[in-house]
Amino acid sequence: MRWAFILLTSFLLTWSWLQPATADLTPTDEHSDVDDDEEVHSNVLPETDSDSSNINEQLSRDAADANIGMNWDLPDINKNNYEDADWHPASTARETHYDLHHEALRSNDINQGVSEECGKYSSRLMANGQCRLMAMLPPVSVGTSQKRCPDMFRCTDDISYWLHENQKRKEQLDELKETMSELQEELRHHQHQVKALETQSEVNVTSNLTLDQRLHSLELHQAKTDTLLHVHAALLYELQAQLRNLSATVQRIDLNTGCKVNVIRTTSLLSMRDTLPPDGAHLSLCPSDCASLYHNGVRRSGVYSIVVSPGSSLPVYCDMETQGGGWTVLQRRRDGSVNFNRGWLEYREGFGEPRGEHWLGNQQLHLLSNQGHYSLRIDLQDWSHAHRHALYHTFRIEDEENHYRLHVSGYSGTVKDSFSWYHDQQSFSTPDTGNICAEISHAGWWYHQCFYANLNGVYYKGGRYSLKAQNLLGPDGIVWFSWKESDFYSLKGVTMMIRPSKFRPSPSP
Repeated sequence: MRWAFILLTSFLLTWSWLQPATADLTPTDEHSDVDDDEEVHSNVLPETDSDSSNINEQLSRDAADANIGMNWDLPDINKNNYEDADWHPASTARETHYDLHHEALRSNDINQGVSEECGKYSSRLMANGQCRLMAMLPPVSVGTSQKRCPDMFRCTDDISYWLHENQKRKEQLDELKETMSELQEELRHHQHQVKALETQSEVNVTSNLTLDQRLHSLELHQAKTDTLLHVHAALLYELQAQLRNLSATVQRIDLNTGCKVNVIRTTSLLSMRDTLPPDGAHLSLCPSDCASLYHNGVRRSGVYSIVVSPGSSLPVYCDMETQGGGWTVLQRRRDGSVNFNRGWLEYREGFGEPRGEHWLGNQQLHLLSNQGHYSLRIDLQDWSHAHRHALYHTFRIEDEENHYRLHVSGYSGTVKDSFSWYHDQQSFSTPDTGNICAEISHAGWWYHQCFYANLNGVYYKGGRYSLKAQNLLGPDGIVWFSWKESDFYSLKGVTMMIRPSKFRPSPSP
């Protein structure tokens, strides 16, 4: 409504200004005389084509200036619709040209005395102080009915000012809109950052809770560990006390029975179960053979004391390496340093040294082999450093009343059997018992019409020997007949040893 009011006011002012000018230019004024016309014409140069073109050019520039900056919603003047306009074009182009020509002449007169301008979009200032609109209509095109009307609402400075202010307000509004858009985008960005920080804060809180829970869990584990350590210390103290009592018991047994245990060591108390015999036998305080020492933790070959009868101990050599270990050696020949041509008593009690050549003794062998089921292994070596063995699953000898009769069977090995198939069930004989084979062979053995195996015979270095050279009645060397298929080849080394038939070596720690 405000803009409509301003436009209406401008239109009325413009119309009031145009009335006097129109009256002056009307050619039908009855009161004008010839003198006035001459005076007017005398002050005005004759109208020429150049002047007319100059005037038209001036009017065209003024009309163009009047049309600058207008974007109001006015009726399209290219259409034949002038119902809402208060100004109508002249009826003919000639009348229009006439009015504009006289208006230009009067404008020149005014411009000589008045140099002020009416406004940016107005014409020259008139003598009465009012603005006069200068416009030029283009000639009507031949054969067309279209007419153009000048924009008359740009005459005043107020409209120009308000148009300018309106344009500035529009620009400011656009800037404000752009600023608001930027601020909204920045606000969204800040909201996104705030949300991310809140999420991070929640994650940190959760992480802190997780760390607290883990710390609490670790504290609980620490408390449980401390409790277990205290229990472990108490149990260790109790076990140490039991170990001291056990040591005292062992010492008493040693004094009463003569039992001596040279090596009974285990890696830890928890590994004692690994040293027990596989058949479930209880751990003995006094080992009865090398196998029991093995199960007590002994893993190195050497001489150890065992108990085969109450009140007495026996030093034996234990082989802890061959075929898993646990072997008790009962006979060894290796260099001929010990004479095996001995009588019954010496063979009964034993002779030689456990670390070197020796015979364990028939009585000890009887006691040892009858503690359970034992196996026998015989290792053989010739002078060419060849090694072979014979293994017998069952081995034992009877007591002295039965002349230490031999029981051996279950052969296996890497050399052909020359012992069990021929000497099984034979009694032991020595040269002083009246056995002819023992006398001829110069040794004690389980002879049966002499022998196929005579491991206690005479030690002949080099292996080969003969009856004639030795002035012998028969072969008497360390013979294993199937080795060379001969009675006259004496072996370089022999070892006889036993262990329980159910022995199973423990896995290496």
